[in-house]
Amino acid sequence: MIKDIVANLSVGASRDVAPDFAVSVAATFDAHLTGVAFRYEPLAPVADGFPAKAMQSQRIENEKAAKAAVAKFDEAARRAAVSAESRIVDVPVASAHNVFANIVRRFDLAIIGQPEPHKPALERLIVEAALFDSGRPVLIVPYIQRAGLKLDRVMVCWDGSRSAARAVADAMPFIVRAKAAEVVIVTSEPTKSNEMPGADIAHHLARHGAKVEIKPIVTAETDVGSTILSHAADASADFLVMGGYGHSRLREFVLGGVTRGILTSMTVPTLMSH
Repeated sequence: MIKDIVANLSVGASRDVAPDFAVSVAATFDAHLTGVAFRYEPLAPVADGFPAKAMQSQRIENEKAAKAAVAKFDEAARRAAVSAESRIVDVPVASAHNVFANIVRRFDLAIIGQPEPHKPALERLIVEAALFDSGRPVLIVPYIQRAGLKLDRVMVCWDGSRSAARAVADAMPFIVRAKAAEVVIVTSEPTKSNEMPGADIAHHLARHGAKVEIKPIVTAETDVGSTILSHAADASADFLVMGGYGHSRLREFVLGGVTRGILTSMTVPTLMSH
C-alpha cells in the first residue's frame, strides 16, 4: 500500500519532472506527498581569505534556488488538491545523497527525476543512495517525461533474482492497477519446449488480480538494458519495474551494468528496488 511518498526536488534545475509526476502518483493512490529541497551550504575554496561577501552571495543564491523548487512543488500539489507538504533541508553538497537516503527510509516510496546527461554527478548520487541505502523502492522519472502517471501497460523485468522479487513486491500497487502487465524475461538462448520462464511469478501476480502476459526475449545482444528499453518502446509500455543493482554498486560501475544503462537511457518511468 502506498500512502506516504517523498519526492526529491531538484534545486537549480531548468526543468524538474519529479514534482508534477509525484503529484500524479499521490493523486492516484490518495497518498500524502512530501517534497524535499536541499539548501546547500556555500562551497568555499580551500585557500584562506575567501571573501565573506562571496560566501554570502552563494548562500543567497542557494536559498533562492531551494525556495523556487519548493514553490513549484507547492503549486503543483495545490492544483491537484493532493495532501502535501514541503521541506527545505540545510546540507553540505557532499552529504546530500546520504541525507536523502536517510529521509526516504520513513516513506513508502521515493520519486526522483532522472539525472540529465552532462550535468554534475549530484543527482545521480542521490538516485543511487536512495536505491542502495534507503531500503525503499525508488521511482525514477525520465527527464523527457511530460505526462503524469499512466498504467495502461506495465512491463515487469524478471530474472528470478532477489532484487527483482523485491521490485515486484514493491510495485504491486502499480501492477494490479494496470490495464495490462507483461512479465519480460531476457535470455541468450531458447528455453526447452516444456519450460515457461516467468510462469511462477506471472501466476503470483494473477492471484493478486493483475492481468498478466509472459514475454520471453531471446537475444544475442549483450546489452540487456538496451534490449529492455527497445522492447518497452515496441510494446508501448508506460511503466517499468525492475530490480536495481544485482551486483555490488562498484561492480556495476566497472562493468556498466543493466541498472546504469537504464538510468542513462530510460524512456519510461521506472520503479527500482534493491
